[in-house]
Amino acid sequence: MDQPYVTLKTKNGIGTIEFFHPNKNAMPTLVLDLLVETIQKADLDQNIRVIVLQSGGDRTFCAGASFNELVAIEDAKTGEKFFSGFANVINAMRSCSKLIIGRVQGKAVGGGVGLAAATDYCLASKYASIKLSELSIGIGPFVIEPAVSRKMGKPTMAQMTINAEAFYSAEFAETHGLYAEVFETNESLDKGVLALVEKLSTYNPEALTEMKRVIWEGTEHWEDLLQERAKISGALVLSEFTKNTLKRFK
Repeated sequence: MDQPYVTLKTKNGIGTIEFFHPNKNAMPTLVLDLLVETIQKADLDQNIRVIVLQSGGDRTFCAGASFNELVAIEDAKTGEKFFSGFANVINAMRSCSKLIIGRVQGKAVGGGVGLAAATDYCLASKYASIKLSELSIGIGPFVIEPAVSRKMGKPTMAQMTINAEAFYSAEFAETHGLYAEVFETNESLDKGVLALVEKLSTYNPEALTEMKRVIWEGTEHWEDLLQERAKISGALVLSEFTKNTLKRFK
């Protein structure tokens, strides 16, 4: 696998969305936009009752923003547009009428933590440690913060953000509400995900839709909030500090 992709496969009422990028499943604009389109497509598909969100490969779940694309940003409008990609994905997940079950098989960094937090229920392997590294490169997890704080609490979000270079274990993520369950192997993770979604696919779809609405109650303002946060990140990525830091990672 050497080309980025986003796919949707449907079987027995289960829609599996998989994204991939050869650079540790980083998220350039192309992948972010495709992910939004695919989530919306799955939402409209009457054959799908529950959605699984996963990434390709056996290692990193998602490395967050594409450093190469961040380095190339030269103006605030372009920066805002890039970070709006993450905002659009979170809002697509939030407004989707179907439950989205996360499968996190490996490390999640920055935006990857945001994706996990925006699922309705998330299962992970013991290798799925997490990190909010944004502050260390001169920006911050502004766009994903509402989703992370909503799942893990603001004190935990602040702890991870301030200790920006530390990975926190999957067990930590489970204790603080990001993961519902942690499995020893990817094989057992897959069995756990399958057992859950097969069960959910037999439930009353109207009840599932109403439950989804209740789960996300009070987040209707996120359309505007996340866009405002994208502006903050889009401006900060132009700072000399951030530019110099990103070049070292490139």
